[in-house]
Amino acid sequence: MDISIIKNSILFQGMSEDEIKSSLIFFSSREDTFKKGTFILHEGDCTDEMGFVISGRVTIERDDMAGNRTLLSGIEPGQFFAETFALFPQAPLFVNAVATTDCTVLFFRLGGLNKLRSSSGEPWMLKFVTNLLAISSRKNLKLSARNFFTAPKTIRERVMVFLKSVSVQKNSYEFEIPYNREQLADFLNLDRTALSKELGKMEREGLIEYDKSHFRLLFLTKQAN
Repeated sequence: MDISIIKNSILFQGMSEDEIKSSLIFFSSREDTFKKGTFILHEGDCTDEMGFVISGRVTIERDDMAGNRTLLSGIEPGQFFAETFALFPQAPLFVNAVATTDCTVLFFRLGGLNKLRSSSGEPWMLKFVTNLLAISSRKNLKLSARNFFTAPKTIRERVMVFLKSVSVQKNSYEFEIPYNREQLADFLNLDRTALSKELGKMEREGLIEYDKSHFRLLFLTKQAN
């Protein structure tokens, strides 16, 4: 495993290369590749592994009883997924992890909380656990933010709140969002056709400009001026 690929990840913040190598061995890390559309983890499965996306993109999704899909989050290169389930491997997953593109994933066998406790004497473990807690906390913040995006009643309000949030994160009025049209509709809990129509109206009214996943927020640039 090329350490340079993962050493800048938040999981290994403050750890030396030797400590990272020790953790890779301790957690039986393994690399795997997946084709676009492949299910990496299935709802109902149990796992003691968390995944680190080396390349490509993974989405975390959930299907309801009627077969409607809800996109919960997108995992980019350098980010992790399934870390909470890997700490509680007896708990079945209530989501799917799907390869949005061809991707490569590095898995860490956390093996539950007992394994972390048994390894507490390792000099690097405190750093690892602290960083893992930071990752989990950020995930919770993202899930809370999604509730904020889906709270407005109208399509336009949901789109505006979401785009403004991304603008703040990117510190720019022009940016790429990590979703295609179908994924954005799923994420905002909207019908794809209705979303596309509303985006078209917003562009004609001079509020936004967009091309696929690239957006420019004219309503914010006007406010700034």
